[in-house]
Amino acid sequence: MDWRDVIDEVDAGVERLAGTLERLSDDALRGASALPGWSRGHVATHVARNADSLWNLLEGARTGTEIPQYPSLERRNADVAAGAGRGREELAADVRATQERFSEQARSLPESAWSVPVRAMMGWPHPAWYTVFRRWNEVEAHHVDLAAGYGPADWPEPYVRWSAAATLADLAALTGGSLGELAGLRITATDSGETADLGWRPGSPEASGSARALLGWLSGRSDGAGVHVRPDGPLPVPPPWPHEPSGFPEEPGL
Repeated sequence: MDWRDVIDEVDAGVERLAGTLERLSDDALRGASALPGWSRGHVATHVARNADSLWNLLEGARTGTEIPQYPSLERRNADVAAGAGRGREELAADVRATQERFSEQARSLPESAWSVPVRAMMGWPHPAWYTVFRRWNEVEAHHVDLAAGYGPADWPEPYVRWSAAATLADLAALTGGSLGELAGLRITATDSGETADLGWRPGSPEASGSARALLGWLSGRSDGAGVHVRPDGPLPVPPPWPHEPSGFPEEPGL
């Protein structure tokens, strides 16, 4: 997908997420999310602050001045905690407003700025246009993390096609020590045919499933339903997701 089309996909994903928030009671928003130690209000606030943080990267590309994604991890966590106790109307409005600001920044960024390198909070660099794809992962994964009825089965097909392929490619580029329990495995998407060989040798285990099932498992958003291992055995635990991108095409599209 071209990054220009992804902006519309992310806008639609945020609207779905805001709709979920509006259907929850304020008590439910203070209840536990799927992320340890975070309420649903924490997750919603993080989605909003993430939009602000990625806006910072695009502004840095626009101005030619490096702007960190977040001032610090401590500041990021403090901002999330400060907003977690708000009611559904305020949370939904924050999620919508920050996405609108991010989208406006993305759509108005000069063409020359899209290839400017920016830096993720974890330290790895990427061209500015990849910020839009990072935002897509954040919105769809954290909607599932709300634990409010939206799951991998609800992910839009364009998102599944892109993120599953990117996840397999990024895994294949990791070193063995970063792969954890996945080291030595071959993973195959049965519908797309895409494969990641993670040090696999004949006779070693293989895992397979649809791109949707694999993405749910590898992103930590499902228990691995629909993923099968040969020979029979428990599914290995994937490393933290998302991973550092394995590379970028010359043109800003995927």
